[in-house]
Amino acid sequence: MFSSALKSFTSNIGANYSIAPQPSSTSGPWKIFDAKKKSTGKPASVFVFDKKSLEPSASSLGGGRGNSSSVKRAQEEVIDRLKKEASSLARLRHPSILELAEPIEETRSGGLMFATEQVTVSLAALLAEKDDQERSGRGAGRGSRYVVRGNDGQDEIRELELDELEIQKGLLQIAKGLDFLHQSAKLVHANLTPDAIFVNAKSDWKISGLAFSTPFSDSVSSPSLSLSEVLNHDPRLPPSVQLSLDYTSPDFVLDNNINPSADMFSLGLLIIALYNSPHRSPIETHESLSAYKRTFSSSSSVPNQTNNFLSSVPLPKNLSSELLPRLITRRPAQRLNAMEFQQAQYFDNILVSTIRFLDDLPAKTPNEKAQFMRGLAKIMPQFPKSVLERKLLPALLEEMKDRDLLAPILLNVFAIIKASPSGKRAFTDKVIPRLRDIFLTQTNSKTPAERDTTKEAGLMIVLENMQVVADNCSGKEFRDDILPLIALGLGSPTHAVVDAALSTLPAVLPALDYSTIKNELFPVIAGVFAHTNSLGIKIRGLEAFYTLCGGTADEDSISDGLDGVSVSRDSSKLSSSQVLDKFTIQEKVVPLMKGIKTKEPGVMMAALKVFKQIGQVVDSDFLAIEALPILWSFSLGPLLDLEQFQAFMALIKSLSSRIEREHTRKLQELGSSNGTGSTRLGAKQQTAFQSSATANGGEVDFASLVSGRKGTATPDIMNDWGPPAAKPASIQPSITAPQTSNFTSWTSAAPTQSSRLNSLQASATQRTVTPDLNSSFAALTPASHFNAPLQPSARQPSASSFTSPPLNPSTSNTSSTINWSAATSATTPNTSTWSTQQQRPTNNGILPPPNQRTSSFTIPPPPSFTAQSPVASNTYSAFSMPAMQPQQTQQRQALQQQTLQQQQQQQKTTQSSGLDKYQSLI
Repeated sequence: MFSSALKSFTSNIGANYSIAPQPSSTSGPWKIFDAKKKSTGKPASVFVFDKKSLEPSASSLGGGRGNSSSVKRAQEEVIDRLKKEASSLARLRHPSILELAEPIEETRSGGLMFATEQVTVSLAALLAEKDDQERSGRGAGRGSRYVVRGNDGQDEIRELELDELEIQKGLLQIAKGLDFLHQSAKLVHANLTPDAIFVNAKSDWKISGLAFSTPFSDSVSSPSLSLSEVLNHDPRLPPSVQLSLDYTSPDFVLDNNINPSADMFSLGLLIIALYNSPHRSPIETHESLSAYKRTFSSSSSVPNQTNNFLSSVPLPKNLSSELLPRLITRRPAQRLNAMEFQQAQYFDNILVSTIRFLDDLPAKTPNEKAQFMRGLAKIMPQFPKSVLERKLLPALLEEMKDRDLLAPILLNVFAIIKASPSGKRAFTDKVIPRLRDIFLTQTNSKTPAERDTTKEAGLMIVLENMQVVADNCSGKEFRDDILPLIALGLGSPTHAVVDAALSTLPAVLPALDYSTIKNELFPVIAGVFAHTNSLGIKIRGLEAFYTLCGGTADEDSISDGLDGVSVSRDSSKLSSSQVLDKFTIQEKVVPLMKGIKTKEPGVMMAALKVFKQIGQVVDSDFLAIEALPILWSFSLGPLLDLEQFQAFMALIKSLSSRIEREHTRKLQELGSSNGTGSTRLGAKQQTAFQSSATANGGEVDFASLVSGRKGTATPDIMNDWGPPAAKPASIQPSITAPQTSNFTSWTSAAPTQSSRLNSLQASATQRTVTPDLNSSFAALTPASHFNAPLQPSARQPSASSFTSPPLNPSTSNTSSTINWSAATSATTPNTSTWSTQQQRPTNNGILPPPNQRTSSFTIPPPPSFTAQSPVASNTYSAFSMPAMQPQQTQQRQALQQQTLQQQQQQQKTTQSSGLDKYQSLI
């Protein structure tokens, strides 16, 4: 119905305002719609009157044309009074008078429309809601909820509480409005009822309903109100457009006198209605003038102190004993005026006094304002939450234009936001726009603005309450409106402001996305850190890096998990999407850390904390190459004490253990991924090494080894003048073959050891052998009857002093040379001399000169003897060499020379591998 009526209106209000389709409240003949101005977005309320509501029913007309004309004239009088109501609001400007936003307009359908400041509900509708709650048993301790349109165009629920403080605050505001009407405007309201009182968005009570307002009798202007007309109700018109007798003073009805005290009598009846149950006037006339006169004909039917002013519930003591007796009295001279009413003992408490002072704050001195702001925080917990949000908060925000009070006002604003249950909506709708206007408004002047200490003090308060800010705004609002404030603080020339801005990171990061953190926030922090000369800012910047790398305030120690204690992580730890990624840390943060020049202990220990967190994020190879050198450089700072140095060493060892652990695991994974061939080769090397140890010395007598006593060992025939010595398994004598000779086979005197040696040499082509210098070789003995051991002509060197000789006879200093010519000459001597050059170290381990390494021994000339020569199979083979022709001899020598060279090359390779293995072992 109402939406269709609105569509039929064609007015400037309808074109300039976005109006809700359904009314939010009613007041007398007016339907109140929530609205918002399209150009500014400012919320408002649109009052709409439909002329059709004045049409009487068929039964009330009574038939006849005379009646029809009189009804039309009565309707026109009603419309004139309603126009007067809106025009009076335009002329009367006072904080307690409803503020007019758009003047009244008449539409084509005969309706009326005007716009005011946003109101939540009329007092009459609020009292009716309270009656419903009390009848249903849900009125105790519960406020009334109303749906209103917010600044963003969305509907929101607003709850109003009609408690003692709200009533006291509202009555004071009504009294101020009446005092203005009586003293300044020289007007009598004449119809002060709950329908004429409105509660606005700030929870202030405002006076309206001025359709019957008129100058009082003793004023310069004569009354424009005809009491004889307005007191007699017309049954053809709705009661809502007529004077309410239930709240009318007897001055009008009985004395026919219009004076300001009549409004004070009506105010007394309104006070009783606020406390009464149900919430209505103690005078019930049913709009009958005769019933009103009968009420005042008897003292028992008139509200007074004796009958508790006809209230069904007990009234507050100071209200019933002091205030009401001086309002509801028959004689106007005994009534309080509006100014005296405000001074009553009923309003003498700290909360009401605070509100009254706040209302008069613009008129106070700067010193009084400062003292008030400092003391407000102490009594703030005593205020109802609704009063804090709807009364104190808007008043404080209005006073923020005074820069000297900016910091103390913001302290109280954040205290209200924290205490208010709907603080998020209040902060978004009211506080953020004010912060943006104060701190982010740019002037058109091209000259740099002067430093404003009061503005910096206010910014400090905002930064210190950043957690409250983050909890009460969305991510988009934080990024668009709050992040510029943080950037403003980071760029401040005042170190205290920069320090406060850097300290906000734990609250800021969860409210921002990763892209904003990396591309907008981090570069600003990095710039501040790199260019500051303050040690305090340097340390605070390092704490910011710690947070940006994922650290939290409760992580005082970092464990690598090797101590057997499980590391618990706080559930509030920042997620990976809220901290810097590994690449940014490695490429941006660590270079900034490396560029630190000062060695002051505070900076060093803050850097240590950052590296603890970095060590949990970056790769191990980056730690080894980049991070550890920086840590070592910091740890050697000349100003660090022992405890601080040990803290650095603990981290260095922890990170080094991690690097070793991860690199070892990586190498193991690489080895296993290459297949099983290397594993089999390693097993063969281990088996060959064990075979070598067995062949060279048999099983080790462990008891003899650890006790120092000599155990049994295989006798060394070639080294029988000293203890058994170890011979390297790879040593093979190089023998120069004779030109022509017949040989018989040589056999080993120790077949078992010879077979072990052959097995060892067979595997030498596939493995690397570490020489066992403590093992020994068994002497080889000829198989013929000339099998006596060769006797050296000089002292034979120890077998342990032999090293693997090269197999080239022409270049080796360790080759053994046999005089084959003597053995094959026509005239055979009785003895042959075998001259051998061997490497033998002296007592101090130094080899003698080559000319001192010759040992000679003589052997009897056997008819034939065996030559031991290496062959391609790398084993010792016995063969018989018949007499050969010169051509055969040359071929034989060439083949033998080729075989020896191959063996030499192979043994060099084996020696090199064995030496590398040995060096790595030791």
